[in-house]
Amino acid sequence: MPKYLIKAKLTADGLKGLIKEGGTARRQVVDTMVKSLGGRLESMNWALGDDDVYLVAELPDNAAVAAVGLVASSSGGVRTSTVALLTPEEIDEAVRRKVDYRAPGA
Repeated sequence: MPKYLIKAKLTADGLKGLIKEGGTARRQVVDTMVKSLGGRLESMNWALGDDDVYLVAELPDNAAVAAVGLVASSSGGVRTSTVALLTPEEIDEAVRRKVDYRAPGA
């Protein structure tokens, strides 16, 4: 199953909710959401810096991870961005593929 890194930035309302409920309560909500889409939450880490939360989740497909972002962001408490994660074997497959490409100006 594909893995995704989901980065989240909490809004002021999201931070108020976090202060009220705590981090473990939010992890349970996220875990339930991911499971409802047929996925598995691998990790959820709070962070200092530009992003507040980093999630690594296995989800069945791009539509499932898009649903996560749409539902979470539409709540108004968080903004998400997603990165598809590739295994070393998938990179090996990419390296073996023939690609017809010409660099600009070449």
